[in-house]
Amino acid sequence: MKILILGAGKMGTFITDVLCFQHEVALFDTDASRLRFVFNTLRMTRYEEVEEFAPELVINCVTLKYTIDAFRAVMPYLPSSCILSDIASVKTGLKEYYAGSGMRYVSTHPMFGPTFATLDNLSNQSAIIISESDHLGKAFFKDMYGSLRLNIFEYTFEEHDQTIAYSLSIPFASTLVFASVMRHQEAPGTTFKRHMDIAKGLLSEDDYLLTEILFNPYTPQQVENIRQELKALLEIIESRDTPAMKAFLKKIRSNIA
Repeated sequence: MKILILGAGKMGTFITDVLCFQHEVALFDTDASRLRFVFNTLRMTRYEEVEEFAPELVINCVTLKYTIDAFRAVMPYLPSSCILSDIASVKTGLKEYYAGSGMRYVSTHPMFGPTFATLDNLSNQSAIIISESDHLGKAFFKDMYGSLRLNIFEYTFEEHDQTIAYSLSIPFASTLVFASVMRHQEAPGTTFKRHMDIAKGLLSEDDYLLTEILFNPYTPQQVENIRQELKALLEIIESRDTPAMKAFLKKIRSNIA
């Protein structure tokens, strides 16, 4: 298959490496310096090259903020039979864009990132495939993600956003609150250091990505749940209520069992 990958960032180059031996792959980026270290891959910086290549599948890996803009820029140079795809972690606006494009599409979300994942061992990581997607596109990504030994889930666009609000917004919000009360002081605790490593990793991500995940319409209720539990915990601590603390710990152990 002839595959065009948009964006030579970490995920774009990673997917290029995964696909370039089984498919004819081209990697497009307007910054030629970002294409220096790819191999067995066509390198493109001009849209006219895309038109000549005539891809059968486009995988949009540009920064989340510019996902739809990247589609709009490349669309005039794509054959009408080409399948559009994205790997965006937030799907806001994409369902409507695809519906208006008149082209087949497949939307997925590999739920691992270069910050935390070990890219040569992804067996404990997951990917989501949007169920409204074209069946051939879904088959392609199921095969690709399966080859990486990812756990694959299939959700609608709405279910995806609900899941992300739960699985990303809760840890993101909790980590940001943890980091917001930090100060420049050494702390010897192992648990503290682990939390700090997570916070540093999270804060190395793009601000727009963090913002969009937290602005998910399903996020406020998850953050409200955190607020309510913090309030309950604070009341237990202030009253030094040992039975209540034991009941609280029992409840949360049951939650994570």
